[in-house]
Amino acid sequence: MRVLVFGASGYIGSHLVPRLVAAGHEVRATSRNAESLTGRGWEAVETVSADALDPASLDQALAGVEVAYYLVHSMAAGSDFATRDRRAARNFRRAAERAGVRRIVYLGGLQPGSDQSEHLASREETGEILRDGSIPVTELRAGIIVGAGSAAFEVIRDLAFHLRVMVTPRWVRSRTQPIALDDLLAYLVGVLDEPRTEGATFDVGGPDTLTYQDMIRTFAEVAGAKVTIIPVPVLTPRISSYWLDLVTAVPSNVARPLIDGLKHDLLADTTAIRELIPLELHSYRDAVERALAMEQAGVMPARWQEGALVFRAGRPDIAFYSRSDGGEAECHASTDAAWHAVASIGGRNGWPAFEWLWRIRAAFDRLIGGVGFRRGRRDQNEVRVGDTIDWWRVVAVEPGRRLTLLAEMKVPGAAVLELEVLPGATEDTSRVSARAYFHPAGLWGLLYWIALVPIHGPIFRRLAAAVASRAEAMEARS
Repeated sequence: MRVLVFGASGYIGSHLVPRLVAAGHEVRATSRNAESLTGRGWEAVETVSADALDPASLDQALAGVEVAYYLVHSMAAGSDFATRDRRAARNFRRAAERAGVRRIVYLGGLQPGSDQSEHLASREETGEILRDGSIPVTELRAGIIVGAGSAAFEVIRDLAFHLRVMVTPRWVRSRTQPIALDDLLAYLVGVLDEPRTEGATFDVGGPDTLTYQDMIRTFAEVAGAKVTIIPVPVLTPRISSYWLDLVTAVPSNVARPLIDGLKHDLLADTTAIRELIPLELHSYRDAVERALAMEQAGVMPARWQEGALVFRAGRPDIAFYSRSDGGEAECHASTDAAWHAVASIGGRNGWPAFEWLWRIRAAFDRLIGGVGFRRGRRDQNEVRVGDTIDWWRVVAVEPGRRLTLLAEMKVPGAAVLELEVLPGATEDTSRVSARAYFHPAGLWGLLYWIALVPIHGPIFRRLAAAVASRAEAMEARS
C-alpha cells in the first residue's frame, strides 16, 4: 500500500516509518525540511519537504498516496498553536481530496468529559476538521505515550532523576492509562489491515490505570532513582507548569499545554479497538523498562539527532531535549576547501575564533578535573570517528559535509558541536554552519545554559565566519 507519513520527523512519525516499511508498505515521509530525515537509515523511504501551512507544498507530497497519516501539531509554535492547527488541518484535508487519498489516519488525544484544556480541545478540533470532507478518517486517541522522546515521558524522567523531593500539585493524583510506544505503533499499523476501523474513532490506552504520582514513582524505581512526593493543594497545573521550566528540558511551549490538560482524569474506553486489533499490551513498568533498554541499544546516527543517547554522553539521566544556538557564514571558497578547514580545526591548528576564550574554558576544565586542551589531535588534517580534538570526541563524520563532536569537558549535561559544509550559490562558493546543542542535567544544567546564552550566539556565529575565512585563505594559497 502507498502510504504517506505526514510529520515523519516528529516523535511518533520517526518511529512509525520503519514499522510501516517492515510491514511491507511503500512509504513516503515528509517534514518541513526533508534534510532533517537524512541519516536515519531509511533507504527504502521517499522523503519530501512539505508544510501543512503552505498549501502549494502538499500536492507533490500527496500524489499517488492511498493512505495518509496525519501526525503534525503546532504546540511548539507558541500561544497561537490552535489557530495554526486549524489552518493546517483544512489545508491538508483539501489537498488529500484533490489527490484522491482513500483514507486518513490521525493521532489525537484522550478527552476529559468536560472543561478541556486548549491543547486537548485543539486535538479534538483537528480530528473534526479532517472528518469534515469526503475522505474517511480513522482517529486514535491516546494519552501519555511511554517511550523516549514523548514529551510527557520526558517530564517524568527529568522529575525522577533531578528532584529528590517533590512538592507537587493536586494534578499528580489525576488518573490516566499510559500506553507503551510499541503498542501505539502496533495499533497505528494495524488499522491499515482492519477495514472496520475506517471512518471510526478509538480510544487507545495501556492496561494500567495510574496516577501521575504512580508513574513518577515507578519510573524512579526502574531507573534506580529515589524520590519523595509531597502533594499540596495550592499549586494549579498552570503554576506548576512554570516551575517545571527549572527542572525539565522539555520545551516550555510544549510542556505547559500538556500540564494544563492534567486537571482531570484522562481515561480510555479501549473495548472497541481491542476487539478489532487484539494485542498483548505492555504494563507501564514493562514499557518504562523497554524504553530505557531501547535507548541504550539505539543505532549510532550519522549526525546529531535529538535525544540520541550517544549525544547525551550515554547517560539516561541527561535530558532528551536540547537547547541550541549557532550561526552560518558565506564562504568564497569551494566546498572542498571549506571541508578541509572544518576537518583540521583544533589541536596545533587552534580555534579560529575566540581562541583566548576557549583556552580560558580549557584551563578551568583542567582545574576542576577535566581534560582541557591537553589531548590535542591524532592528525592535524585527517579526522575519523573516535578521534579526540582537544576536549571533544569525534562521534560522527560525513566526509566533505559534516563533523559532529561530543564534549568531554566537565559540564552539567552533554554538549555537542556540529560543523557543516553546505553548497553555495555557485560552484566556487560554499556555506559553513556551526551549531551547538546542549542536553542539560536538571536545574544546574539549565542554569548553566541560561548563564551562557548571551555569549553563545556571538561565539558560534564568529566560529562559522572564521572557519570560512580560513578556508578562503587555504584556497588562495593553493
